[in-house]
Amino acid sequence: MARHEAFQGSLPLLVLKILARRGPLHGYGITIRIQEVSEDVLRVEEGSLYPALHRMEEAGWITAKWMTTDNNRRGRVYEITGEGRKQLGVQEKRWMAVNAAVLRALKLA
Repeated sequence: MARHEAFQGSLPLLVLKILARRGPLHGYGITIRIQEVSEDVLRVEEGSLYPALHRMEEAGWITAKWMTTDNNRRGRVYEITGEGRKQLGVQEKRWMAVNAAVLRALKLA
């Protein structure tokens, strides 16, 4: 499926929601979870995910730490912060308002 601007703008919201519900995850785990919950409609490319994760880390919404997995591979694990939980609430409300407005517009168009 082609990459959509609407999805691109909602990536931080999806990441924050997944981390809030699932706990710490590495980037690959986040992409797999987005794909699972969207029933394969949404796919996140590394070129989109990692810049978004870095921006979210700089904003203080998530933290990242290096860990070694059971099979001796190093990877960064991301976790939502208190500030990220606040931002999640803000973004969820904004998303619901925009979504409702688009639905109204579609009915009236």
